[in-house]
Amino acid sequence: MNSIFLEFNLPKAATWFYFSLLLAVAMFFNFRRPLSLRNWDVLGLFLIAPGFLILEEARHFQNEAAVSAAADVAAAANSITKTSNTLVESEATRALRLICTHKILYAYIWLVSASFLWFLRCLLDLGLVRRPYLPINLNNAGLTWLTAALFICITAAAIRRIPELPAESSKEPIALTRVTDSATSIFASQNADLNRVDTRYWVEVSASLFGHMVIVVILFLIGYIHFKESEAGLGAACLYLLNPSTAYTVQQVHHVWPAILLTGAVLVYSRPLVSGLLLGVAAGSAYFPLLLFPLWFGFYRGRGAGRFFSGFLFALVVSVAITALSLGWTGELSEHLRYALDLSDWQAWKRPKTESIWTGTHYAYRLPVFSAYFAFVIVTAFWPSPRHLGHVIAQSAAVVLGVQFWYADKGGIYVNWYLPLLLLMIFRPNLTKVRPPEIARENDWLLRQLTKIGRRLPKFRRFKLSRK
Repeated sequence: MNSIFLEFNLPKAATWFYFSLLLAVAMFFNFRRPLSLRNWDVLGLFLIAPGFLILEEARHFQNEAAVSAAADVAAAANSITKTSNTLVESEATRALRLICTHKILYAYIWLVSASFLWFLRCLLDLGLVRRPYLPINLNNAGLTWLTAALFICITAAAIRRIPELPAESSKEPIALTRVTDSATSIFASQNADLNRVDTRYWVEVSASLFGHMVIVVILFLIGYIHFKESEAGLGAACLYLLNPSTAYTVQQVHHVWPAILLTGAVLVYSRPLVSGLLLGVAAGSAYFPLLLFPLWFGFYRGRGAGRFFSGFLFALVVSVAITALSLGWTGELSEHLRYALDLSDWQAWKRPKTESIWTGTHYAYRLPVFSAYFAFVIVTAFWPSPRHLGHVIAQSAAVVLGVQFWYADKGGIYVNWYLPLLLLMIFRPNLTKVRPPEIARENDWLLRQLTKIGRRLPKFRRFKLSRK
């Protein structure tokens, strides 16, 4: 017997957008200082969501156009007076397709424009020194409770496959695809009752939800350890789950996986080797974090840059090698290499073949955008100097935001790549003195270990090495 108390329906995308906006304003808006920067930041985080809603509306017209086209085919097949084998679309179908095309273009214009505004905000943050304390309108116990409740809500949204959520899917990096396929095969062999499609769905949902949980924990730890404010960490974690972009892409692992590694690198910034390992894995599996290397190498210059480079290079090579061996084992390596070299998503000089803002505008303008972005990435290796953790957070977010401008595979929807970094930038205190620690020679454990290894080498080998 069904009970009215068990008829729990999740809100639609637009409803969740308005509800989360009202809740965020109630919690994080400082009504005593209405023009404060954090107030504008909180509102700006919700400036991105309308782009997803426009995309959802475009998908609605796309489905209607498909139904209308099917009706045209049926009408042509049943027509007795048909004189040609050429199928002519009806005016209604053409109108629906035109509306869909325009809606998609407007959606990506909105998403890229919002990304550009946040890109400028990240650059502005580099010059902000004073960070006045602005308390959150809820104590830590309330923030903890609300964060847990929000996580349960997005878990329900992921499990129930809500069709109203505008979950914009995109191509998954091959490294993550291989891991997902392997996990699916393992679980499918142990659960004969589930088919492969359902098994893959549950693997992806479980991995994605676990990833969101890890990000929430990392945001709290950064606030507690590096910001010295547990309230800031809880606020960032709560606002991360409250943001509509998190709910819209809650089922997609490749949206959350890079963010885990990037925020993890911020958490362990005082250990250059570990940060390098995390960013190397991110670059080897998601590729775009490779663009963060100049920035982070400049951050560690004179304070462990060699360790960071060693960890980054080792993790990158191992990640790429594992993917290559996996593809080579199944005989797909050459095929994927040809596909990657022909892919226009990351080659700005090629005509885009996937949905993005560049399919609605001339792709020739994409090359100067990419050139300007690449110049910015190079500049991050040297500017600003000296650099503290606040600079690194803001510049890392700017670098990831810049990818949205020229990336041809739905550039603009990858909000979760940079959202945790934006939240850290919004809630951070003054971090002027937070820099990587200097490594004294007498306290350098890595140097001691290398010295011990060198002493154990045979004398003739040590002589040859010294001659070099």
